[in-house]
Parts: sequence; structure tokens; C-alpha cells
Amino acid sequence: MGIWKSRIKPIIYWLHLWLGLFSGLILFVVSITGALSVFEQEIKDLMEPWRFVEAQDQSFAPPSQLLDTAARYVPGQAATGLTYEDKEGAAAVGFWSQEGANNVFSVVFLNPYTAEFIRKDTHFAEGTFDFFHFIMDGHRALWLPYEIGQPIVGIGSLIFLFLLLSGLIMWWPKSWRKSESKRAFKIKWKGSFKRLNHDLHNVLGFYVLVFALVIVVTGLVWSFDWFGKAVYYMTSGGKSKTEHVHPHSDVAHKHLANNDTIPAIDRAFYKAFEVEPNPQRIYMTPTLTEEDASIEIVFFKYQGKFYHHNTYFFDRYTLEPLRVENDRYDEADFGHRLAEMNYDLHTGRILGLPGKILAFLVSLILASLPVTGFLIWYQKQRKKKKQRQSLLEQLHS
Repeated sequence: MGIWKSRIKPIIYWLHLWLGLFSGLILFVVSITGALSVFEQEIKDLMEPWRFVEAQDQSFAPPSQLLDTAARYVPGQAATGLTYEDKEGAAAVGFWSQEGANNVFSVVFLNPYTAEFIRKDTHFAEGTFDFFHFIMDGHRALWLPYEIGQPIVGIGSLIFLFLLLSGLIMWWPKSWRKSESKRAFKIKWKGSFKRLNHDLHNVLGFYVLVFALVIVVTGLVWSFDWFGKAVYYMTSGGKSKTEHVHPHSDVAHKHLANNDTIPAIDRAFYKAFEVEPNPQRIYMTPTLTEEDASIEIVFFKYQGKFYHHNTYFFDRYTLEPLRVENDRYDEADFGHRLAEMNYDLHTGRILGLPGKILAFLVSLILASLPVTGFLIWYQKQRKKKKQRQSLLEQLHS
């Protein structure tokens, strides 16, 4: 206990202070941009009415019809993604292309029941500005080139993880007497600025600790491959994380490709519906570039959440269903399911709108911690400076 108080704890305090000062600006930018991005979908839904259609009591148009319509508005390009939303959502066909040094993404919105054109949007083209894309560039890479900015954000997140854990040690009351515990759990709103700032750093930091750890750890899973593999290893009972793989179509049956008047992608679409008749979102890769590529259709169980999804593969020539490990969420092991939850946990989507509100508030508090922490250090420096000046004045008097 003596060594803890005399040596280890002061080192933790020193590291908390200087690592916090060193990484403060990084943590502030990552946290505030994270808060700004939480309600991206809700804001876009309000500002972009073409994302919605009137619900109809009929089946969706088959994928081939949507692709034929979209192709007329993006001629000469192959579709890279096709999405159906819920009954009130517009379908969308995406096209990635290269224009000079820019990767350009065009998306054609369509009525999912009639395949009628609604609108075409183009993103990332030269001269265009997308607010949320700008915010995410800051969140992921501090508006630096990604090969530079992403490692900096990752290192900053590792530091933040240490600051959260060391902050808990610094918060821990010396005793659990009523006066001490009250100070640890309650903000003195009518106290001096110094006391209020200290409480905003210590007390708020404690209250958001668990949620902050979830946000930081899930962010680190993306930042460092080794971190994601370590988390998977620990949560799957010692299994190694496998790469996402697609089963292969049997090219020996290539001659069967044109034997049906209904396109293979439509037949696969309907076969998937036979297994899972009520998905809340559907995504597929409509263009197969390899002879042995299989048709992939992803059905999402919950609107606005991505973790619970089932992937259906079909041989492109015979329409035989194909399976791979962990292709069904409910059948996957815990480690894989937790990995699938990573994005929804990071953004609060896992709990729906209440979770997003919580993620927004936690992110704002996390953005405030580098500021209040700096003010605590600055006030101490001013106090030391005044003490030195007072001492010098006494020596010269």
C-alpha cells in the first residue's frame, strides 16, 4: 500500500496529466465530430424527402427492373450496390467511378414498388461539399490524408483508453465517508469556477465512464487490426478472426446461365424471401465480375441497425443456396455477433433513438474533458506562478 501511494499513484497522475495535454486536441476533435455525426440519418431524412415513398400493399419490384432504370441515368457504368429499405423507404442503386483523382459515388433513388426514377445524387465529385462527409473526415483522420490521420486518431484513442482508466483511479475517494463520497458523485453548481470546473471533469467523467469505454474500444477495433483480432480472440473463446469469404459458383454449370427468362438475381431475390419474408432492409451486390462469383443478398432484421443480418448466397448459374461460416447472425458464435455489433455499439444505434441520444451526450462530455482538464492544469500553473512571485517578493523585501 505504501509503494502504491508513494510511487505508482504519482506516476499514474503524471501520465494522466501529460498524456492528456499531449492528446487533448485530438480527443476534442474526435469527440465533437462524433457527436455531430450521431443524428446524420435523422437529419438527412428531414432534409431529403426523396428518400421516402408511400407504402403500398404489394411486393417490391425485382432487382433487375431497378437496375435497368438506374442504368439509364448513369450510362456506361456497372452498379456496385443495390439497397431496399422498409416499406416507406426509396430503393437506391449506387455507382462508384473514377473522375480524375476523385472517387465519385452516384446514387439513383427509385420507387421500390414501380422501379420509377425519383432522383440522382452525386457525391465526392470535384467542387461538391458534403457536410457529414467533412465531419467524418475529421472524426476518422483529423482532415489529414487518411494514411497519416488514421494512425494518429488510433494512437489518440489508445491514450484516451488509458486516460479513462487512470481517471477512475484519480476519481476514487480516499475514504467512503459521506462527505468524501458526496464530493465524488455530486457537482457543486454554486461553487467557485475552479471547483465547478474540477467537478465537471471528475464527476461527469465518472458518470460516462462505462459508455465512454464502449465508444473508445469499438473505435479501436477499426483503428488497429491487432486490437480487433485481440477482442475477437477474447470474446470467442480463443478463436482467430477469419476473413469475410464468399462461396464460389460452379463454372461447370455456366451453360445454364441463359436458360431462364427470369434473371438469376431476381430468382435469388425471391428465394431469399422464401426463407426470410419480412426483412427491414436489403442489400445486394448486383454486378458479378468473376465467373465463379456467387450472388450475395443481405437481409437486415431491424430498421436503422446493422448488426442483426443474415447473408444468403446463391450459385449464379444453378441458384443452389450456398453457405459459409457465420452467415446467419443467430447461428454465429458470440465473438462474431459482438464484432457485427461494433458499429451499432459505437454510434448508439444498438438501443435505437435513446441510444443515439445517449451517444450524443456522452460524446459532448468526452469533448469537454480535454478542455476542463487543461483548465485544471492551467489554474494550477497560475497558482504556482503567483506563489513563486510572492516568494521572490518576500526574498527581496
